[in-house]
Amino acid sequence: MSSPVSYRLEGSIGVITVDYPPVNALSQPVRKGLLDTVSAAQNDASAALVILCAGRTFIAGADITEFGKPLKSPWLPELLAAIEASGKIVIAAIHGTALGGGFETALSAHYRCALASARIGLPEVKLGLLPGAGGTQRTPRLAGVQASLDLITSGTPISATEGKALGLIDRIIDGDLREGAIAWANELVAEGAPVRKSSEQPVPEFDPGIFDAYRTEVARRARGQIAPGHIVNCVEAAATQSFEAGMAIERAAFTECMDSPQSAGMRHIFFAERTAAKVEGLAKDTPIRPVATVGVIGGGTMGGGIAMSFANAGIAVTMIEINDEALQRGLSIIDRNYGGSVKRGKLSESDAAACRALISGSTDYAALADVDLVIEAVFEDPELKKTIFKKLDGVCKPGAILATNTSYQDVDAIAAVTNRAEDVIGMHFFSPAHIMKLLEVVRGAKTADDVLATVMALAKKIRKVPVVSGVCYGFIGNRMLRPYGETAQLLLLEGASPQQIDNAMESWGMAMGPLRVFDLAGLDVGYKARQALSDDEKGDPKTYRIPDLLVELGRMGQKSGTGFYTYDENRRAKPDPAVDGLIEIAAEDLGVERRSIKDEEIVDRLISALVDEGRKILAEGIAQRSSDIDVVYVYGYGFPASRGGPMFYADNR
Repeated sequence: MSSPVSYRLEGSIGVITVDYPPVNALSQPVRKGLLDTVSAAQNDASAALVILCAGRTFIAGADITEFGKPLKSPWLPELLAAIEASGKIVIAAIHGTALGGGFETALSAHYRCALASARIGLPEVKLGLLPGAGGTQRTPRLAGVQASLDLITSGTPISATEGKALGLIDRIIDGDLREGAIAWANELVAEGAPVRKSSEQPVPEFDPGIFDAYRTEVARRARGQIAPGHIVNCVEAAATQSFEAGMAIERAAFTECMDSPQSAGMRHIFFAERTAAKVEGLAKDTPIRPVATVGVIGGGTMGGGIAMSFANAGIAVTMIEINDEALQRGLSIIDRNYGGSVKRGKLSESDAAACRALISGSTDYAALADVDLVIEAVFEDPELKKTIFKKLDGVCKPGAILATNTSYQDVDAIAAVTNRAEDVIGMHFFSPAHIMKLLEVVRGAKTADDVLATVMALAKKIRKVPVVSGVCYGFIGNRMLRPYGETAQLLLLEGASPQQIDNAMESWGMAMGPLRVFDLAGLDVGYKARQALSDDEKGDPKTYRIPDLLVELGRMGQKSGTGFYTYDENRRAKPDPAVDGLIEIAAEDLGVERRSIKDEEIVDRLISALVDEGRKILAEGIAQRSSDIDVVYVYGYGFPASRGGPMFYADNR
């Protein structure tokens, strides 16, 4: 097998090219090829070396399929030490993305250039890790402490232009990267530019108090993850100790993170997300229907968020509402959301305006006659949804995809009222739809393969993580949420308080405790949904006695200012003694003897409720695979990625 690294002299410049599709990952053949080539070039006629990559990207990162396997020489720190030790200047020429070990490779070069479109970053924290080949040591010496902490603890890539402002990139190349990098290398040689080792640069002046302040901040937002704290320690070592000492601290911290169950869980989710996009039984060459225009029925919070998701991807949207007042209200919500994105720096004013211009509105279903996809996003009333789909069947063009955003209802029953059941599918977005990444794609009994393939591809285009579900009440996520919520209600009756339950789950790692979630969603939503169920479908009346009583007292959750908690003007939750009293009375009426409950029991019972229902979903074929369920709960329900999802957690506890 030939090496994925090639070398040629172009004048006096030695050009090293990595060509290892699809993303030039730093696998062992790439590491060995780079080390051998850099070493050999020390003795040839070259005056400087340029490292660049073929294909669509620079080295996009480490080959994480090697994680957990015996290390094969050369290991990355060894390679990067050799690049930095080169007696000839080495220039990294970046296009596409230089992430993780790829960017650490660029940092070991003496100079860095990039196309303006390139992105750089150290995203290891998102896998429960930290840069392990000098990233925490070289970055602060070039960009300073604050910028390094921001970059590495967030794991969020930045543009090459931002990198230049921070000192991580030396030159932005206009035009062809190869030609520009070679021309710049010749300039550096002509100028007598020195070998400039990042490891030998002094760390810019910093406030010593920044490290303790940052530890406090990452402890607050990392929800028990160990990697962010280790990153702060490593950057502090870079700022206060020698490069060699800092590298030793980085290596020990990397090893601890790599061996931790947290990283195992986060790496599981990384692969699970990619696996979820593969639909069993769907041929790879299944055709994709073109989707250039979309209709959204319903201009509420959910409908507006769905419209924004498509507009943000450059797809024109027509939003339908029942009357002009409702339509204007819906469009004003979208305007506020875009205004908020601009204020937070997520979008420029021009980009926000361009996206907003793609969204129009109407009160006439005829406006949907030529759209390629329609998504119904109205209230969870099955009869209303069926009425809407009958209208769509008569209005929409042949081949248009008809999707329902229902959270619970029978997609097959909705499809049955049309004469095109093969075109009907479920697209369950999560609120706020323009922010939340999960999309449950519900495959009906008659959904055509090309409709499913189209929606899965479209999900990626609008930057969602799609997971296929079969048809059942609540699909994957909300079906599992039901026993989880019922268990929380039983714990209340048995002696736990709302705040104890929520605090126990949040301390364990959940983004939000179950009762805060129900308050956020609106207690009236579940109340109304239960009214459509038979007594058998409702199940044990104990499990909804308390939320029903709260709704009947006008306590709808955050929207009304009271629910399981009382909320101030900033929507901060405060325990309410009136709720505690109501729970005690309900327990007495139902003959439930209350007792002291430990946090460990709360966590165990709630997670077990999720896992038990997940296993039923797998057995019934509703979910394709166990890891799909993990993706649903991490991306849709705030389950801690560091625990890998409920099914992974149960299998590895």
